[in-house]
Amino acid sequence: MRMISGLTAAAVAVILTMAASAQVQTSKEVEHGQSTKTTTVERGEVVHVSGNELMVKMEDGTLRDFPNISESARVMVDGKELGIHELKPGMKLQRTITTTTTPRVVTTVQTVTGKVFHVIPPTSVILTLADGTNQQFTIPKDQKFNIDGNMVDAFHLKKGMTVSATKVVEVPETVVAHQRTLTGTMPPPPPAPRAEEPILIATAPPTPAPRPAPAPTTASAAPAPAPAPAPEAAPAAEMPKAGSELPLIGLLGAFSLALAGGVRFLRRRQA
Repeated sequence: MRMISGLTAAAVAVILTMAASAQVQTSKEVEHGQSTKTTTVERGEVVHVSGNELMVKMEDGTLRDFPNISESARVMVDGKELGIHELKPGMKLQRTITTTTTPRVVTTVQTVTGKVFHVIPPTSVILTLADGTNQQFTIPKDQKFNIDGNMVDAFHLKKGMTVSATKVVEVPETVVAHQRTLTGTMPPPPPAPRAEEPILIATAPPTPAPRPAPAPTTASAAPAPAPAPAPEAAPAAEMPKAGSELPLIGLLGAFSLALAGGVRFLRRRQA
């Protein structure tokens, strides 16, 4: 802490460890730096929903299980907010995460005023506060005090000096904020059923019932046998075509001679 005396002594940049904070006044200042933003987009398809558990198949084919989805979580699907119990398999989900990173410096100033009651140089000093209570503060190593324009150490502090102690702490911080937006689309409707073409089934014509046979006229009369089918006429054999008619003429001549000889033989026997 920085210590500045009220009347006769001044102490600069002395850090004190305060045993109590009843008489300590505290103020804070925050200085922000330039913010940076990054955006990440994740896409997937709902595979399974059971209670507050959601399983999603991501774009890279991996399965991610979200076991404890909050009841207050909402998904904007086609302009309508849906809860976890209204999600259906086949829905397409997209989660957009916007991360904002902002550096800042938080400066905390604590001030205490009191009279030196007792000094244990060079480690600590006891101050009497305005309410009459005494508090002990630790003096950092090699700390110097400005007393009447002279830089002195804790050994020069005397009882009764009025001292104001100020503690200044600067802490650099990085603030990271995440904004998540979850949107989705309904699964496509199932394809319309195709019109079935009529199936033609061929059926055989009905078989006519057999006609009953005529009853016999007498008890001893036997039923007439069925007529036998007429034999099919054999096709007439065709004579092979000869290359010439001379052999046929010779054959007829020989037959005529034989016939004439037979007639002569019969006449001689009758004579």
